[in-house]
Amino acid sequence: MTLQVYSTLSRTKSVFETIEPGVVRMYVCGVTVYDRAHVGHAMSYLVFDTVRRYLEHSGYRVRHVQNFTDIDDKTIRRAADEGVSVYEIADRYAREFFIDMDRLRILPAHVYPRVSSDMPAIVGIIAELIEREQAYATPEGDVYFDVESFPGYGKLSGRDLATAEPQEGAVTTKRGPHDFALWKSAKPGEPTWEAPWGEGRPGWHIECSAMARHHLGDQIDIHGGGSDLIFPHHENEIAQTEAACACAPFARYWLHNGLVQFEGEKMSKSLGNIVSIGDFLAEHEADALRLFVHSSHYRRPNTLSDESIAAAERGLERLRGGMRPAHGGAGSADPDGAARSVEGGATAAGRLEDATAAARTRFTAEMDDDFGTPGAVAALFDLVTEINRAREEGAAGAAFEAARATLAELGGVLGYDLAGGGDSPGRGAGAEPFIDLLVSLRDEARANREWERSDQLRDALAELGVTIEDRKGGAAWRFA
Repeated sequence: MTLQVYSTLSRTKSVFETIEPGVVRMYVCGVTVYDRAHVGHAMSYLVFDTVRRYLEHSGYRVRHVQNFTDIDDKTIRRAADEGVSVYEIADRYAREFFIDMDRLRILPAHVYPRVSSDMPAIVGIIAELIEREQAYATPEGDVYFDVESFPGYGKLSGRDLATAEPQEGAVTTKRGPHDFALWKSAKPGEPTWEAPWGEGRPGWHIECSAMARHHLGDQIDIHGGGSDLIFPHHENEIAQTEAACACAPFARYWLHNGLVQFEGEKMSKSLGNIVSIGDFLAEHEADALRLFVHSSHYRRPNTLSDESIAAAERGLERLRGGMRPAHGGAGSADPDGAARSVEGGATAAGRLEDATAAARTRFTAEMDDDFGTPGAVAALFDLVTEINRAREEGAAGAAFEAARATLAELGGVLGYDLAGGGDSPGRGAGAEPFIDLLVSLRDEARANREWERSDQLRDALAELGVTIEDRKGGAAWRFA
C-alpha cells in the first residue's frame, strides 16, 4: 500500500506526493512562549514527531520548521506583569520547552524561527500584499488583509462569509467586517519595529505565513497544527500566502490533530485544568504519554484521565516485556532456534518468523493509512504476544532475536525506547540542536549589546551543565 494522507483542505485521503521527489517540507505551528507548555501541546508535537519519524523511515528527507511566537499580546502582558522584557519571557519559556521536548524524545525541528528574528520577512510579505492591493494601511498605521479580495477564503474551514461573525470585533477603520490585522500600530509599552506604513508590530496570522515562506518557500508539503487553529489562523495563513505568491496551494496537505480533553472537557486555562508537561513527567514516563497519544487516531480528540494514563503505562510495560531475552539468555535453547514442536508440527521458531513478518506488514499498512497509530501499536502488541508465547515454549536463537529486533525497530519508528526502557535520554542525547539555538540567541544578544539578556542565557545554559567559551565569530560550548 502507498502512503495515503488525509488533508483538512480536501477532506479526503489521497496518495502522498511531494513537491520535490523524496523531500518533505513540513511546517508545524509552534507555541506562544509566555507560559509552560502543557500536555495539549505535547499531544500535537508527539503527533508530528510520529509523522516525521514515519516519513523518514519511509525514505523521505524531511525539512521540519517549527516557530516560536515571541511577540504576541500574551507575551507582552506577561512581561508587563513581571516588569521584564518580552525577550526575557520568551527565552525563559523557550528554554523550558526545549527541555520538555528533549525529555519526551521529540526530534528537534531543523529550524526554530522566532517572530522577532524574522521581522524583515514579515514586513516584506505585508508590503507585497499592499502592492497587490490585497491589503491596505489605515491612517493610524494599521494594516489589514482585504478578505473580499481573496475569492477562496473559507475553503479550509468551510465558513461562509455571508453568515460568519466578523473577525477581531468591530473596528471602525476596517473596510470589511472580516478583514484581519497584518500590522498593529505602535502602542505605549509594546515592542515596535519600523515599517513603510508606520512603526508597530505584526498580527498573529501573518507571522506564520512569513516564517513558513522564508524557511521553506512559497509552497510546502505539510502544514500541521491543532484542530483549534483551522479557523481563523490557518484559514488566514492560506489567504495571505496564496495572495502574496499568486500560487496555490500554499500547503498540499493540512494535518490537524485532535485536542486533548480532560475528563471529557477540552483542556483550556479558563477551565483551570491544564497539566504542564513538566508536572506530567514528574509522575509518569514520557513513553506513557506517547502511547496515550498513539492509542487514538491523531485526528480524533483524546481524553486525559488517571485511567487512560494507567492503561498506557500497562501497555508500555507489556511492550517492554516483549524485549526480555529467552529463558536462560539468548541462544540457550536449540542452537538452530527450533524449540519443541507445537500444534500441527510447526515449531515455535517457525511460527514466530511468520508472526514477525505479519507484524511488519500490518504495521506498515496501518501507518500508510494516514498514520494510523492505533493499528500500528496493535501490530506490536500482537508480536509481543507471540514473542512471549515462544519464550515460554523455550524458543531462542535467530528467530527469537529477529522478533525482538523487529519489535525494537518498529517501536523506534513510533519513538519508543523499548530496548533501553528509560524515561529520557542521557545528558546531551538529542539536546545539541536545542543548546545550539540557545547559544545562537546569546550570540545575537551580545551582538545587539543586550548584556542582561546575554547573561540570562548564559546562566540558563549553565543550569543545563553547559560551559560557554566566547570566541571570535561566535561562542563554542561544551558540557562541563
